[in-house]
Amino acid sequence: MRGSFIDPEATVGYRRARRTAGAVASAALLLPLLGAAPSSSPAQASAAELQRAFAVAAAEYHVPLSVLLGVSYLQSRWDAHAGAPSVSGGYGPMHLTDARTAIAEAPHHSEGTEDARGDSSRPPLLPTTQVPQNSQLPDRLKTLPKAARLTGLPEERLRTDAAANVAGGAALLAAAQKDLGEPLSDDAADWYGAVGRFSGADDTATAATYANDVYEVIRQGEERTTDAGQQVALAARPGLSPDTALLRRAGLRTVSATNTECPTSVSCEWIPAPYSEFGDGDYGNHDLGDRPASQSIKYIVIHDTEGSWDGVLKLVQDPTYVSWNYTLRSTDGHIAQHVKAKDVAWHAGNWYINAKSIGLEHEGFLASPDAWYTEEMYRASARLVNYLAYKYRVPLDRQHILGHDNVPGPTTSTIPGMHTDPGPYWDWQHYFTLLGHPFRPATKTRTSGGLVTVLPDFAENQPRYTGCVTSGEPCAAHGSSEVRLYSRPDETSPLIKDIGLRPKGDDSTIDVNDVGSRVSTGQRYAVADRDGDWTAIWYLGQKAWFKNPQSRPTAVNASGQVVTPKPGLTEIPVYGRAYPEAAAYPAGVPVQAVSPLPYKILAGQRYVAGDKVPGEYFYAPTFDTTPHRVVIGKDMYYEIQFGHRVAFVRTADVNETRSHP
Repeated sequence: MRGSFIDPEATVGYRRARRTAGAVASAALLLPLLGAAPSSSPAQASAAELQRAFAVAAAEYHVPLSVLLGVSYLQSRWDAHAGAPSVSGGYGPMHLTDARTAIAEAPHHSEGTEDARGDSSRPPLLPTTQVPQNSQLPDRLKTLPKAARLTGLPEERLRTDAAANVAGGAALLAAAQKDLGEPLSDDAADWYGAVGRFSGADDTATAATYANDVYEVIRQGEERTTDAGQQVALAARPGLSPDTALLRRAGLRTVSATNTECPTSVSCEWIPAPYSEFGDGDYGNHDLGDRPASQSIKYIVIHDTEGSWDGVLKLVQDPTYVSWNYTLRSTDGHIAQHVKAKDVAWHAGNWYINAKSIGLEHEGFLASPDAWYTEEMYRASARLVNYLAYKYRVPLDRQHILGHDNVPGPTTSTIPGMHTDPGPYWDWQHYFTLLGHPFRPATKTRTSGGLVTVLPDFAENQPRYTGCVTSGEPCAAHGSSEVRLYSRPDETSPLIKDIGLRPKGDDSTIDVNDVGSRVSTGQRYAVADRDGDWTAIWYLGQKAWFKNPQSRPTAVNASGQVVTPKPGLTEIPVYGRAYPEAAAYPAGVPVQAVSPLPYKILAGQRYVAGDKVPGEYFYAPTFDTTPHRVVIGKDMYYEIQFGHRVAFVRTADVNETRSHP
């Protein structure tokens, strides 16, 4: 939503409309836990199995039901993920971790060969360092074996059986409460310390943030149908006030938030990336700047790490490697900041985007569809993005909150090597709901309107992908944020071609890393045509079709600014960076080529416009900052949603109009 900003401290980035207090009274909630009522159908009884499992485990281990449900919701939103592990090796509704089993078997992909710095004025920076793996796993990554010892249940059953997994979580909570010297109270307010310990955090701030989030879930109440069709509800308790002093007995370390740029609603520590010289006049691993005074921050880029937390932190502290601004941990949402917002990290593969953005790395793997992200990491990320967006006036929309896979190649030769994370399994719909900016239709009628917002149901939208483990082999079926595009309104027709990725004109594929013929949740496009259950959009200079039935729409109407070639122009160029004209460069700063990409926009085509910006280039070729310059030109550009990635066009080539639904 262009020009719309919200106060993150007022909303905490994800506040939802509060559930009606008392809508699910405690007594009524317990009825289905004790067995289906005589009038219940077998289907209803089956759908209540997980709810009953929570009640049974809570009673057996003397843990308040609300605490057990609240912890599980923050871990997994009660989903079981068919027994597949999370990105940090956590299993089941309680996210019991067994990283030695899970992470060792996870596929590790290099999803691109880009120069992370992406600056044509310097030699490509292509580090080959692999993410180191920890030989000694921290306690937070091996809670499932401990749960097996406490319950006497086999580890395999804890990984694959949701009810057993819930029992294991209850046993861990009870053990944490006993370790603190506290009784197994039936009052949820007495479990704050145990909840903080359950997070696996080794510092007080992270454990407290986690516990605060659990109690907020309990106060608000939640209900949803899980990925296995289970109906689970947690009654709202708006007046619940936990005893926060209990966490002091946990013996956790203290982490200072000094030097960090984070909201108070997250746990954050400063682990700096080095700005240092090495080798023959080389240096790393970022550039010093003076943002936003010298140049504005326009983008926040979402990445995944393709490695575990501890290994990735070792890389970002290596001056010969690349850098990013923040890393987020899966198990508990803890955040490490590495590069100040004023400085420019080397993370996006496009120097223009790097110089105008902040990069967030999330512990995860794009080619592992079942390696799911925890709810706590999503929430921590949303709070951080809300804080940064508010501070630097970054609009909360998909042309400013980018995935790495939405960053354009800066030049033609770089397009095939651009990274594709966080990939199709990042839940953009849920993420923007947590940001407080959920995607909604502009009107109630799907068939009208000149623009659409891509908005499939994440869980039900399961396009086929290949290449997650072995090239050409099918990936596991899984919910996806992305919708596939065809050359005609027919799923047997060829996919849309991307001449940047495949200059010889070869067809796009359904490989998990091939972004040539797919759109992503929240992206907006101009409608080119409609045919029954199919909608066509303008995409990479072509008319691209996707299935969009009235009964199960994958896109909704939208409104916004669009650009189209000026009258008399049969085609116009597209750019991967908005660089100034040659006359703008002062003496001593080499002129950077304004090089068009291989794509064209033809007369009559329309594309959604984001910012209107002057050409800009940050010259920073040396460790010594004396010659650094920010060059700003007179030529103006529009950022547009062009394909899966954004792009730029010169304002001199286009007319801008507003499209209404």
